Amino acid sequence: MESVKKGKTFIFAGNGSYFNRGCEAITRGTVRILRRYFDEPGFIAVSSYKNRRQFVEQSSGETDPSIIHRKMVQIYNRFDPMWFTIQALRVIRPGLIKHIMFREMKPFIDGADAVLSLGGDNYSIYYNKTARNYVYLNNLVLDHGKPMIIWGASIGPFSRYPSYEKFIIEHLRKVHIFARETSTVKYLAEQGLEDNVHLVADPAYVMEPEEPEGNRRPVIADDSIGLNLSPLMARFVTGGDLNEWRRMVGQIIESFLDVTDCHIYLIPHVTGTPSNDDYIFMKSVLQSLTRADIERVELIGPDFNSAETKWIISRMNLFAGARTHSTIAALSSSVPTISFAYSMKARGINMDVYDHLDYCIAPEKISVDLVADRLGMLVRQKDYVRDHLRDRIPVMQERAFEAGAILERII
Repeated sequence: MESVKKGKTFIFAGNGSYFNRGCEAITRGTVRILRRYFDEPGFIAVSSYKNRRQFVEQSSGETDPSIIHRKMVQIYNRFDPMWFTIQALRVIRPGLIKHIMFREMKPFIDGADAVLSLGGDNYSIYYNKTARNYVYLNNLVLDHGKPMIIWGASIGPFSRYPSYEKFIIEHLRKVHIFARETSTVKYLAEQGLEDNVHLVADPAYVMEPEEPEGNRRPVIADDSIGLNLSPLMARFVTGGDLNEWRRMVGQIIESFLDVTDCHIYLIPHVTGTPSNDDYIFMKSVLQSLTRADIERVELIGPDFNSAETKWIISRMNLFAGARTHSTIAALSSSVPTISFAYSMKARGINMDVYDHLDYCIAPEKISVDLVADRLGMLVRQKDYVRDHLRDRIPVMQERAFEAGAILERII
């Protein structure tokens, strides 16, 4: 029987903005998990934003009154005076950085029951960054004697940088790690981390879809394929050549038109920043296509929130996505899914859900012919795959909910 504790306060730290629907899905799923185990919890979300406008829009547009938004100190460019301050402190007083970077969080720490580090990729090196800022976060929380939880995350591998790997593994011994894939658990075990590591699943598995209201509800054809392709993938597929990646994506869309008679829906999952906006990118691709049957391709608008986007994805017969949480939205809706992967997280998720990597395509292997081949395979096996997902996804969802039970025992 589930126990219920009333009035707990949780800080969500380190997540990105809702303009990344995956970051919003993590938040919504986490709130649902915690409400299963704690009565009327409150949440302080201390997130990172690309600019002040994003923070204002997210704060004013929040639909859950139990969530209060604050922000990490952001450095938007090297002309920001704060950039020089942080660089100087790294040399002369590194212990002060955590107090500056998380100053909006500090007033809430002593009253919180636990701090959850949200954002599934913060402890990876796929975006040419380290987990340095999150080490500061962890140390600040530990200084206050509060439970520090790395929540539903992928971690590593850091083997390309042995000295950093040694440092970060020693640091991670101090916190509780809730890993979202078996591959993360295995990697950490190889580094000697086991007692503080718990296998869970991404909280987005349990975010409930929400049907858009009124005339905002898009009309979805019965024979539909959803496709999410991001400008970020250019970094991993074409060495950063965005024009070449745009050309390849156009050919991939055309290959989908050739392989099936379905309607194709281009579904953005990250917006808000022109250089990393799925909607802007896929719109530019669509505008470059001139074939006669292009009317079978429709671009979904950028104004749907995470739950609404999941509802749209759930209406697809098949889905192929680059953004990890677009694929989690599809998989958790039992939609047969292809993942365009560039990291351990996508491979780990596919292994945990499918038990193989047949529908997970690494960036160095992406080609128009291979994508068309995998789509054709998925079309032929869609009924079997859908039945498999209907059996497997409840297991993943219960694993996600189990994170709440583990947290309850910790605090």
